[in-house]
Amino acid sequence: MVRRADLDWVLRRLHDALGPVPEVAADPLETLVLTILSQNTTDVNRDRAYASLMARFASFDAIADGEVDGIAAAVSPAGLQRQKAASIRAVLRRVRAREGALDLSFLGRMSTDEALAWLLASPGVGEKTASIVLLFSFGRPVFPVDTHIRRVLTRLGWITGGGSPYREANELLPKDPARMRDLHLLLIELGRTICRARRAECAICPLVERCDVGGRVRAGVS
Repeated sequence: MVRRADLDWVLRRLHDALGPVPEVAADPLETLVLTILSQNTTDVNRDRAYASLMARFASFDAIADGEVDGIAAAVSPAGLQRQKAASIRAVLRRVRAREGALDLSFLGRMSTDEALAWLLASPGVGEKTASIVLLFSFGRPVFPVDTHIRRVLTRLGWITGGGSPYREANELLPKDPARMRDLHLLLIELGRTICRARRAECAICPLVERCDVGGRVRAGVS
């Protein structure tokens, strides 16, 4: 378990270096659809695809009733459009079949484990997508891990990078949704701008003094 004091140090350094965390969608359905669209693409392409989708269909009910080909055409800026179209339509229909309406608020009445299991049973919804919905829309203490976060946490020495990064991170972090939210967004920004997969800029990294890899770089050890 990471000590709260160490987590707060990381958050302070990231806030100082990267600024305040951005605002993100909180509506559960919007968050779910956006996160499916975000898989294997950039935020810019995700947002273009979402805007195109809503311009074409106007409502989630219309998407649930739409043809996969039409949905795929709308979300093509995000890539993998047929796969994502089929997943979005399927999960919307699954919600509507359960509730009689497109309303994910029932997840808030479930335990975190139950809500996670329900989301994971939906086509195209993995641990990252499910945990983003639960953390950002319901304030549940589940930490989403993407490729940037996995890379940063592995370099810091917080996770091994070998097993399940989602399981390791969630066992490691204090169960504090507010801190998890900020850490998630700030680590993604760090991974995109400084702690990149190639040509990481350890010299300007705000976490270098407590980073396993950064410490070796500063010491001149490969």
